[in-house]
Parts: sequence; structure tokens; C-alpha cells
Amino acid sequence: MVNVDGKREEDEEVIEVEGMGANKSARMLERLHVVHQYVARWVYSHGIPFNAIANDDLRRMLEVAGQFGPGVTPPSQYQLREPLLKEEVVRMKGLMEEQEDEWRVNGCSVTTDSWSDRKRRSIMNLCINCKEGTMFLSSKDCFDDSHTGEYIFAYVNEYCIKNLGGDHVVQVVTNNATNNITAAKLLKEVRPTIFWTFCATHTINLMVEGISKLAMSDEIVKMAKAFTIFIYAHHQTLSMMRSFTKRRDIVRPGIIGFASAFRTLKSLVEKEENLKVKRKKKKKLSKATTMVVL
Repeated sequence: MVNVDGKREEDEEVIEVEGMGANKSARMLERLHVVHQYVARWVYSHGIPFNAIANDDLRRMLEVAGQFGPGVTPPSQYQLREPLLKEEVVRMKGLMEEQEDEWRVNGCSVTTDSWSDRKRRSIMNLCINCKEGTMFLSSKDCFDDSHTGEYIFAYVNEYCIKNLGGDHVVQVVTNNATNNITAAKLLKEVRPTIFWTFCATHTINLMVEGISKLAMSDEIVKMAKAFTIFIYAHHQTLSMMRSFTKRRDIVRPGIIGFASAFRTLKSLVEKEENLKVKRKKKKKLSKATTMVVL
């Protein structure tokens, strides 16, 4: 174990690298387990999400550290802020050049969206997608600007398309918001050969939202919401429900917002028989309780 001063405690057992003999396989597993313990402690102490472990960069880092052998040390904060950061920028630019070569030959798609960070600052992003993958191009702080169609058109056309070259851009992809529709019309007047395509996910979300507002759907959706709220409002009803559905939930979140309601409806239909069994058993239990009380 390493103490707060970065020194190894005297009573710590150090696993020798060489001379493992006949028990080489067992010792290798033991050494690997020790490595996993230290990685786990680092993850727990710094609150790192568990899915960060499934990362190729982490595996490469551990492999390189293992090849270095005993005595490897992490970089200093200065190295991370200055020289190593500059080296990584150069490396990333090299990767971007490969994508640039691709979209110069076969063209690319420009995607743009806006969002707000935790400080409620509005930010607009521009990304480029081609056969080789997606590449971040730029972001713009739009906190003081109104996201009008003219503003979006100017940002996409002046900053992005002109820099990339109009001949290299096949389409611009955004959501179906009114301001984007206005920007699409303005782009068509200036660059008629470039398509302005609306996001399929956002389009489906609007379609599902419209269906959910129909009279025939609205009442059913409201009843399903009331039922799921009742089940999930208390741990006892939730536990009882899961005991009849093989530990499966009835609420099914979707990738797009309004799809969640219809995924939940489908889940309720699939588990209808199990939920009916629960209701029957609950009635029998209530009847038995009444008889005992009387």
C-alpha cells in the first residue's frame, strides 16, 4: 500500500516480477488482481463512472505502464497543462487530416445544435460527419444572441461552409425548430446545391407527440401514467409488481422523449397477464384479511 506521502509501507508484500517458477499462472492472476484492486480504489476515490473502464485509451495506458515496469510515475500537473496537451493537439490534428482528405473527395454533412450548460449559458456547436467519422469543428457562446433563423444561417454559412468550401458540403442537419426552417430557406437561396436535412429522431419525436395528443390516445396515455405513478410511488407496490413480472420494470424509457410513453404502453400490454395475476391475488389476500378480522 502507498501512503499519503507517496511512499510504500514497509510491511507491504511486494510480488516479485521474476522467478515465479511452476506457479506462474497463479502468480500472474494474483498480480493482475492486485492491479485491479488499485484501479478500483482510484475509481472509487475519485468518483469516476464505472463505464469509463470500458475504454481503449485506459487499456493502452495500462499496457504501456506494464511494459515500462516498476518505477513508472504519472505526469505532473504542469506536464498535463502544457507539453502533453500540445502534443495531443498535434496528434488530434493529424487524425483530423485523415477525415479532411475523405470529405474533400466524397463530401461531408454539417450538423449543428444548441444547448445550455449548468450555468445556463447557451452554446451552439458545429460538427462535420463523413465516412471516416464525426469531427468537432467549433462552438460558439450565444448567451447574448437570439437564435433566429438569420443568426443560424449566418453562423453555418459564413463560419462553416465558406471555410470548408461549398463544393465539399452535401447537407446541413438540424432539428425541426421554426428558426432552423427559416435558416434552411435562406441557405437554399444562396446555396441551392446544399440540402438542409431535418433530424430523423426529432421528426419522429414530433410525430409521436402529435399522436399522443389525439383523443383516442390521450386518455390511454393518462391512465397508463397514473397507473405507473401509483406503482412506483412506494417501494412496497413496486416490489410486489416486480415479483409478478420476473423483476422487470414496466416503465421503458426511450431515446426520444414522447416515445417513452408508447414504450411503456407496450410493456404494460406484454405484462398484462402477470399484472392481472397480481390483482387477483391481492383481492384474495384482502378477502382473507377481512375474514380474519371478523
